[in-house]
Amino acid sequence: MKYAPYFRLLKDSEAPWRIIFQCAVTIFVIYLEFTVAQPAFARGGSESMFGLGTTMFLALVLNILWRNAIIDFICRPLTNLLTGGSEGSDKTPLYSIALAKRQRGQYNEAIAEIRQKLDKFSNDLEGVMLLAAIQAENLKDLPAAEVTLNRFCDRPAAPPNAVAIALTQLADWHLKIADLDSARAAFQKIVVRYPSTAASVRAGQRLAHLGETEKIILARHDRQNITVPEGLRNLGLLESTSFLRSVETDPKRLAEACIHHLEVHPYDSVEREKLATLYAREFKRLDLAEAELDQLINETNHKPKQVAHWLNLLASFQIELGADAPTVRATLTKIVDRFTALPVAEIAQRRLALLNNEFRGRQEPSVVKLGAYEQNIGLKYGKHRRS
Repeated sequence: MKYAPYFRLLKDSEAPWRIIFQCAVTIFVIYLEFTVAQPAFARGGSESMFGLGTTMFLALVLNILWRNAIIDFICRPLTNLLTGGSEGSDKTPLYSIALAKRQRGQYNEAIAEIRQKLDKFSNDLEGVMLLAAIQAENLKDLPAAEVTLNRFCDRPAAPPNAVAIALTQLADWHLKIADLDSARAAFQKIVVRYPSTAASVRAGQRLAHLGETEKIILARHDRQNITVPEGLRNLGLLESTSFLRSVETDPKRLAEACIHHLEVHPYDSVEREKLATLYAREFKRLDLAEAELDQLINETNHKPKQVAHWLNLLASFQIELGADAPTVRATLTKIVDRFTALPVAEIAQRRLALLNNEFRGRQEPSVVKLGAYEQNIGLKYGKHRRS
């Protein structure tokens, strides 16, 4: 359509009806000028004074209508030189009025204000999240907030990061009311919709630890009296206290639990790091610990700070378990090579400079003899390794 750009500009303006009114009055003024004032000038004599007065009056009307626009047109080039321009701010909706109404408890008025902004900026995450927050937190209407966020997330033009933020917030609201199934569904949407992305990794992490969240929620709602058994007497006279070790702290059982967890949630970096630490600290198996950490280090969706942490951890394991200096130096050099411009590279360089001091303080690791089960622990790579 030929005039479509002009209609779009009119729709995006702050006060479209005021502009329509100004244009209508301007057209009427121009009509009076050419039908009343100009003919009076042409007739001459005393009527020319009438034409002059009419022209001055019409000019005053136009000045009142358009003076702000004229001043802005003249002064904007100068102000842009001083402030760097305002093109970006014109495209960003402001929610200060809605926030003020929310603070005063005028929730419906705030929602109306936000919806007015979203009519022009439908993909604005800030407005959508503010609207959903008022519905969920102030009006206690989580279904309405869920509809708001799902409508935003289902739009093809919605940015992936914004969708992930919206669905994560929705899941957190569901967790507050102990609705684990709905929270799990929200996280699962991120994993399915954006596979092999940083957002998918974060959502997978949350999914992997929903079981722990469920235990905490159930503990809050189902508190039971705990009977403390009588302690063991004559503890100092016993020849061995190995039988007092808790089953939950048995390294073999902990490693087995980690492996089973990773079979279900292979992208759980917290559990994989825990398994690598068990291999290194409890079983003295540097090869198995390195295999687990390598998976985390080579994953492309982790942040530089996390990758640097795992490389530093691997270097510490190598020092503890007898690796030579060139091997450890090569591990730390990876941080410098991969993240040259980041602070983690500077930290790695300082550690490299003091590496000899770490080797001087190294003690010979004690070898743990593994039984038949321990020999094969962690070798189930096919079941809990990432593809």
